Amino acid sequence: MTSTKSSKKSRTAPPEVRRKQLIDATISCIARKGISGTTLSAIAAEAGLSLGLANFHFKSKDALLSETLKHLAAEHRDMWQQDAMRDDLSDTDKLLSIVSAQFHPRICSRKKLAVWFAFFGEASYRKTYRSISSQIDMERQELCAELLETIIADGQYMNADAKQVAETLEGMFDGFWLNMLMYPDTFLRTNAERQVMNYLKLVFTKHF
Repeated sequence: MTSTKSSKKSRTAPPEVRRKQLIDATISCIARKGISGTTLSAIAAEAGLSLGLANFHFKSKDALLSETLKHLAAEHRDMWQQDAMRDDLSDTDKLLSIVSAQFHPRICSRKKLAVWFAFFGEASYRKTYRSISSQIDMERQELCAELLETIIADGQYMNADAKQVAETLEGMFDGFWLNMLMYPDTFLRTNAERQVMNYLKLVFTKHF
């Protein structure tokens, strides 16, 4: 009796649950097979759902890929905004929270890093990446620059340029993400975060 109820509940799960199942399955498939090796059938099988049900929620593989990237981008944005928008934190602490969010285990797991770089690496999907993520990336970079301007003024760091430091941080984030994906035994997220912190300490000796 319990098994029957469980099966019925599984078949009648809300649409948002099904969509999340398929997005999670897409992340797993891309991490193993890349974008070109990921099919809608493989995603449905990974999620334990029928192909028909997958097609009901997402009309095509491209639609599901776009939704997966939107999910990762929103998750990433929510993570770095949690503390960066708090009025009770100093600008220094807000910047540190953005750095920490980049290397949070929920954000930079190998599976999710594989998806980000799959979109970077596939020429046909770079446009999709830009349309979904570029605005969020720029929002974070501009916020970092605003925080850095205040820190520079407060510490009278005459040779520091807020925009250049913000761009350097973005480059470090992407570079460390790639290294963590390619060399997981050598590049650890905790070490990557520490190295970014060390860079900030070198540039802003009075604040970090």
